[in-house]
Amino acid sequence: MRGAPVKEGPRINEGIIARDVQLIDEAGENHGTVSKRDALAKAQEAGLDLVEIAVNGEVPVTKIMDFGKYKFQAQKKAAEARKKQKTVEVKEIKLRPNIDTNDYNVKMRSIKKFFEEGDKVKVTLRFRGREMAHQDIGMQLLLQVKEETTAIAKVELEPRLEGRQMIMVLAPR
Repeated sequence: MRGAPVKEGPRINEGIIARDVQLIDEAGENHGTVSKRDALAKAQEAGLDLVEIAVNGEVPVTKIMDFGKYKFQAQKKAAEARKKQKTVEVKEIKLRPNIDTNDYNVKMRSIKKFFEEGDKVKVTLRFRGREMAHQDIGMQLLLQVKEETTAIAKVELEPRLEGRQMIMVLAPR
């Protein structure tokens, strides 16, 4: 057996459960605690809806307003908030232990660009074959990256070895 469908948003008009409500009219004037019936009558008289705006305590706060307009404004506000939200991405930069100086500089420029855009950077250093014997070179390289980015980034995950690769995660300051 299924229950009644749960409605999103505030309760309006006949959907308000409380017997007494605190009433605020369309002009924003507080009328104090009145019966729900009187509040509904005032709302219908004004040609508007009675909307429950706060359910704190024993007496819910209701306001006489155009519910359609209220819903539209709320949707607009939510859309604006979503638009301003920045999703933080994790960009990956792959290095090798014997990287050339120029290649290293290109990678560092990319890392700095990612930080300017507000993204995190995962620096991955891959070892192949006998390079595993020279993990100290890889560690020095990651520490150099860490040192060069200290002004604009903080280390979120210290350099560590995972299988055949060393990983470090940096986040913008």
